Amino acid sequence: MDLRQMRYFLALAQELHFGRAAERLHMSQPPLTRQIRALEEQLGTLLFLRTPKGVELTEAGQALLEEVPNVLLLAERAQERTRLAGQGMEGRLEVGLFTSSVLDVIPRILAGFHAERPQVRIGLHTMSKVQQIDALLERRIAIGFNRLVPETPGITVETVLQQPVVVGLHDSHPLCAREEITLRDLEDQPMILYPNLPIAGLAQEVDGAFRREGRRLQVVQEVEDVLTCIALVSAGFGLCITIAPAANLGLPNVVFRPLRSRWLQSVELQCIYRSDDRSALLRAFLAHVRASAA
Repeated sequence: MDLRQMRYFLALAQELHFGRAAERLHMSQPPLTRQIRALEEQLGTLLFLRTPKGVELTEAGQALLEEVPNVLLLAERAQERTRLAGQGMEGRLEVGLFTSSVLDVIPRILAGFHAERPQVRIGLHTMSKVQQIDALLERRIAIGFNRLVPETPGITVETVLQQPVVVGLHDSHPLCAREEITLRDLEDQPMILYPNLPIAGLAQEVDGAFRREGRRLQVVQEVEDVLTCIALVSAGFGLCITIAPAANLGLPNVVFRPLRSRWLQSVELQCIYRSDDRSALLRAFLAHVRASAA
């Protein structure tokens, strides 16, 4: 029994008249009669009793009537969900984030996409750079956001935007009087670096910039995340070089000044995804990311 036969049966069961059912189905009566007869032969039972005024449902026909509307509804729902999924309007998008990514643009991107496509469920996962790459390759996430992502076979790295580099310092520090700060100003200052991870990140970029300018970098602490770093600055433990969105943490006693350096001006916020992923949902999300960044 196919969906077409179910629709024929439902029309006749509701109209209880071949002529009216055929008119409702936009077909002539003889083909409808043949289809109902074929359905009864297929099921091995009568579904309708013919009467002078039309037809009546048999007990078997009544049992079928209790099921067919639900089956047709499920079929229509499946067709609609399939259509929406094919357009990237429905489904689940797994997104990898890093700790400080929630401080600025990414929450706005996610909120905007959710507003455009409320039927899409978004799963968020806080992961390190290495964990995001592994999760992409293992197909546990569809896209990740990070910075300074190394080249990896099968992974596309796309720039979302450039984020300015700033210096974070305690509000009692003499350098707060400067409108901008140079690496020369930071020479021999107690510096806090992050992230303290084996893969290259902001800490390595800071170290490289000091080396290129021939300045001494005095590291008093290496930490794993921006929150710990800024908290230590707030406590007067030292200074840090970070990304402008860190100011959104709003920790007390911390001020931020632009860093003026030939070698370290901004850091790219990047999105990463599998190069062979052609899903409509990912493509729709990437289009939203690009439009938001523009």
